[in-house]
Amino acid sequence: MEYSMNEIEKKVKKFKRKKLLYRPTPISRLDKITEILKGPNVFMKREDLAGLALGGNKTRKLEYIIQDVFDSHSDVIITWGSVQSNWCLQTAAAARKCGIKPILLLLKTYEIQKEMDGNLLMDFILDADIRIMDAKKGSVVKAKDVEDILEKISNEVKEDGHKAYTAPIGGSMTGFSMKIPLGTIAYVDAYLELKSQMKSMNKDIDCIVLASGSGSTQAGLIAGAKLCGDDTKILGISVSDEKEGFSREIEKITEQVGDCLEVNMDLTDEDIIVLDDYIGEGYGILNEKVSQAIRLMALNEGIFVDPIYTGKAFLAIIDLAEKGFFNENENVLFIHTGGTSALFPHKQGIKKFLSEKQKIRNKI
Repeated sequence: MEYSMNEIEKKVKKFKRKKLLYRPTPISRLDKITEILKGPNVFMKREDLAGLALGGNKTRKLEYIIQDVFDSHSDVIITWGSVQSNWCLQTAAAARKCGIKPILLLLKTYEIQKEMDGNLLMDFILDADIRIMDAKKGSVVKAKDVEDILEKISNEVKEDGHKAYTAPIGGSMTGFSMKIPLGTIAYVDAYLELKSQMKSMNKDIDCIVLASGSGSTQAGLIAGAKLCGDDTKILGISVSDEKEGFSREIEKITEQVGDCLEVNMDLTDEDIIVLDDYIGEGYGILNEKVSQAIRLMALNEGIFVDPIYTGKAFLAIIDLAEKGFFNENENVLFIHTGGTSALFPHKQGIKKFLSEKQKIRNKI
């Protein structure tokens, strides 16, 4: 069933949020990238300019999640992610802004420079309670892998006379203290925002491309497009998981948000588009092509993408354009989900891959 934007807004507004975001985050056309690729028309939505810490898509999710922390009368938030997790940094920043203590379980899922750098440095500046442990290399750590540790930390908090709210990684799948997919609801709202922005530019959106890690950002955009009756393709570039299993997770999250909004999503296989061709050697593992994509964006647009998420998504846009996946006049919106600070702990690898012999100017 198709709904008007006003009807969807009313459904979303039933869920309270704590204001953390600069709204709306801007959209602009990437003129030089569009010219280099010879079409499609590439636009970028700057979620990296969201305003909290160094920005990113997690800020939208945290508006709803931090409100849920308050509603549960908790004064500590616990979550987990990789050592350089954007989610963990933004959670810590949101928590400190709102007077909540952050506890971060950080997993070493890839090899980087050992000194404190990037997001880890900012976690330290925020005085987050940081717990670091080893994990399987090249993959995102799932809830089942850390469930016992998180329960132990929560019990510690209780023994100290406080109440903990444990938030699932990325604010995606329900579980722990989060009973509804708040992160996904945030990106239904974001779809309405970007649709309105593109309409004001007299542009339709043919395809949205984003790096997809925990799935809720993509699920929210899929739900938004579906409810509006739009044919917009939501193309998720997986940074870790194979597309078969990951697609099922995204489908499940999308259906959950439909239940929350009291609508039938009526999803088809064509609605869930995940590409796993750009994972490379695994989550967080830098390679030459991603490094070159980072430089291409910087040289031509003065914008930095990161080696873990947005660099892989931008590499996908380049590759797909060269293969004729997009029509020449198609409007493709690239969502910059943040994470630029990950450039710094990967500096040695980036320097290695971007040596003088490998330098690019206008194409890979």
